[in-house]
Amino acid sequence: MTQKKNYSVPFIIITTLFFLWGFITVLVDSLVPRLKDVFELSYFQAGMVQSAFFAAYFVFSIPAGSLLSKIGYKNGIFIGLLTMATGCFLFYPASSIRSFPIFLIAYFTLAAGITILQVAANPYVAVLGSEDGASSRLNLSQAFNSLGTAIAPAFGAAYLLSDKILSSSEIKMLSTQAQEEYYLSEAIAVQDPFLIFGGVLAVLALIFLFLKLPVIQKNKSGGYLKVLKNPKVLKGALGIFVYVGAEVAIGSYLVNYFISLDLAELIKSSSFLSSIASTQVGEDLYSIDNKAIVGAFVFLYWSAAMIGRFLGSVLMRFFAPNKVLLVFTLTAVALICMSISNTGTLAMFTILAVGLCNSIMFPTVFTLTLDGLGDSKPQASGIMCTAIVGGAVIPVAFGKLVDTYGFTIAFLLPMLCYLYIAFFALGQKISLKTI
Repeated sequence: MTQKKNYSVPFIIITTLFFLWGFITVLVDSLVPRLKDVFELSYFQAGMVQSAFFAAYFVFSIPAGSLLSKIGYKNGIFIGLLTMATGCFLFYPASSIRSFPIFLIAYFTLAAGITILQVAANPYVAVLGSEDGASSRLNLSQAFNSLGTAIAPAFGAAYLLSDKILSSSEIKMLSTQAQEEYYLSEAIAVQDPFLIFGGVLAVLALIFLFLKLPVIQKNKSGGYLKVLKNPKVLKGALGIFVYVGAEVAIGSYLVNYFISLDLAELIKSSSFLSSIASTQVGEDLYSIDNKAIVGAFVFLYWSAAMIGRFLGSVLMRFFAPNKVLLVFTLTAVALICMSISNTGTLAMFTILAVGLCNSIMFPTVFTLTLDGLGDSKPQASGIMCTAIVGGAVIPVAFGKLVDTYGFTIAFLLPMLCYLYIAFFALGQKISLKTI
């Protein structure tokens, strides 16, 4: 009871940060349609936005872990917030002079701050209480991160994409002065939200610097060589790599998968399914591209991940985290098998339900790996956050398999990913105690 009372306030503060970086990360996606016009980008260049995000994880995760071992979690979170604020402020010159390279630097800086924050905040939540309750706490914090990612698209649609965005052909029909005025208005739409967020982040960083939070012991010996010799850390890092890769691969290709199943016509003919689609893309489904119609259901995949994390946080108060992880991973494999073995709505909803199974995997693999590592947690956290680069590797391999063999064979790849995580869960021995 004493631990709960002492750690409840810092836990709430850190969980607020989880929500914030989830919200800002996804909000950038809402800006891509505007950025494409403001910077006159090709689709390939627009796709570089996500590459900049994953590159930051690859570049900064291990240095962030090394930094944390020297300055501590609290100071690491302060630096992460300040770096995020700097990235947000860089959006202003990037859009003012319409420089896409500066925008990429701004987004890379923002992602670097998020990376530092992740490397610091994930293990910090894990140590704010008993180790047996770490998975439950991190699942709860990650649930609020998912809440931020779920709210951000709606915010972006309402405040960033609500006014009309002209097509390239429409822009070319404008006079030179009218074009400049249009680009200026688009630039302001990009600038204002991120100037506000930059200010909020800077203030939060200063507040956080002066908050009295529990001081976690810094690492005094060992370094990365010691951690890399630990098989448990390497297995956990591989678990993070394949989890992020499988989740992103499935999420990225859902629209294409649904098109291959000819689900658009089925949705149009069903009053229930068409009502779901029409709430997002408009009532007249017959005048809308089929990709938009099936794409209206993708939100269920990501929303299920948010719901599952709240559910997982509760389940881990009654069942050992490794056992919950095992059940969720094997369920994901079963759902994929059902999807590729069937057609129609059963194939659609079973693959969407994989999002619910994905929910607890990252925080649970993370905390199970950190369990018992003591003062080596910052380095282990850095290694596991580096493994998030799986989101840039496995989806590409999945796409190649689809091109060569089709979706049925391609889905064997995420199934193998989930089977590895099940193997990881079997190897963990965690006893259930009071959280």
